[in-house]
Amino acid sequence: MNKHKFTRILTAVLASASIFTFVTNAKPTQSTVQAVSAKSLNTLNYSGKDIVTVNGNKPSFSQATKSKKYGPWQKYSNLDYLNRAHAANALLNKKLMPHTEREPLFVDPTGWHNKRISSGWLYNRCHLIGYQLTGQNNNLKNLITGTRQLNDPDMLKYENKVADYIKSSGKHYIRYRVTPIWRGNELLARGVQMEGQSIGDNSVHFNVFIFNGQPGVNLNYKTGTSRVTGSTATYKNHKKSKYIAVKSKPRKRAHIKKVRVIHHKKGTVSTAKHRVVGNKRSKIYHIVNGANYHISSSNAVYFPSEAAARAAGYRKSMR
Repeated sequence: MNKHKFTRILTAVLASASIFTFVTNAKPTQSTVQAVSAKSLNTLNYSGKDIVTVNGNKPSFSQATKSKKYGPWQKYSNLDYLNRAHAANALLNKKLMPHTEREPLFVDPTGWHNKRISSGWLYNRCHLIGYQLTGQNNNLKNLITGTRQLNDPDMLKYENKVADYIKSSGKHYIRYRVTPIWRGNELLARGVQMEGQSIGDNSVHFNVFIFNGQPGVNLNYKTGTSRVTGSTATYKNHKKSKYIAVKSKPRKRAHIKKVRVIHHKKGTVSTAKHRVVGNKRSKIYHIVNGANYHISSSNAVYFPSEAAARAAGYRKSMR
C-alpha cells in the first residue's frame, strides 16, 4: 500500500470516529427543551405547563455575591419608566426573616386589573421575594401582578424550600434572586425566573422559570386585562397531574357546577376577628381578616383555631 492511499484510509477512519463520538454524546431532545436558556425566557408563551428549568437548573451567581463576609443582605432594582419591578436579589439568612404579622397589601403593581373567576380571584399582588424571607411587604420594587397559580402554589413551593433551610440553622445562608420577565412594553410580566443556591452545600439549588398564566383565562399582557375562554381550574390534582375544571359560562342552567367562594365575614369560624382557612394543596393555613385571601370551597379546610391547623400538619402562610 502506497503512502498516499494509507493517508486517505486513515483520514476516513478518523472522520468516522469523530462522527460516532458526536452522535453518542448528543443530548436527548427533551433535555434541550427542559433546560431553556435565560436569554430566551421573554420569547416563551404559556401553553398550560407551569414551570420549566433554566440552564440545566443551575443558578448563575457570581462568587463575590455568595460571600458571607458582610452578613445577609437584600437589594431591589429601581422601577423602570413604566413603573415595573425588576430583579430582586438577596443573601438570605434567618436574621432577615420577619417577626411580625404581615399587614394587608394596598399598593397596585402594573397591570393590576383584578376580577373574580370560578376559582376565586384571578390576580395576587405577588412578592418577588416572599414576605416570609425578608419582611418586605408594600414595596412596589418587590411586587408584580401575578396570577393565583403563579403565586400559590408555584412560587410558594420554592419559597418554602428556602424558608425551611434557613429556619433550620442560624448559620444557613442562601443566595437568592427573583427576576420578572417582561416582553417589550407590556405591563403584565410573562413570568418570573427564580434562582436559589445554599452556601457551603448543595441542599437547595434551582433555576426555574414560572409562567404568569392561569388555565382557562386569556391574559392581555400589554394591559393586564383578561378574558375567560372556557374553563378555569379550581385546584390541581398533583397525583394525576390534571386540572379539575369548572365551566365558567355554561349554556344550560342544568349543567351549572357551582363553586362556593369563601367570602370574608368576620366571626364565622375561629374567633370573633379571624378565620383560619387551610389550603389542601400546599398544606398552608391563612388567617382571614379582611379581603386578603380567597379560595374555592373545594380546596379549603376550616379550623377552629391556629393550634388546630398546626396539629393537622398545616403551616402558616407568610406571603
